[in-house]
Amino acid sequence: MISREQVKILLVKENMSLTELARQMTKFTGKGYTQQGLSNKLSRDTLRYSEIHHIAKILGYKIKFEKE
Repeated sequence: MISREQVKILLVKENMSLTELARQMTKFTGKGYTQQGLSNKLSRDTLRYSEIHHIAKILGYKIKFEKE
């Protein structure tokens, strides 16, 4: 779905750490996210679509599907 590298690239582009992303995810969703928890989900490639959507929104991006 989305790779750890893609999220890391977006974090660098937006000058945000994984720790700050976890804070923003917690604030945005009301669920408890930690840096370690997000890192584990990225490593195992187990992020839900809703989490990917939240990450994109927090970083100022949108997910777009295009037909090939």
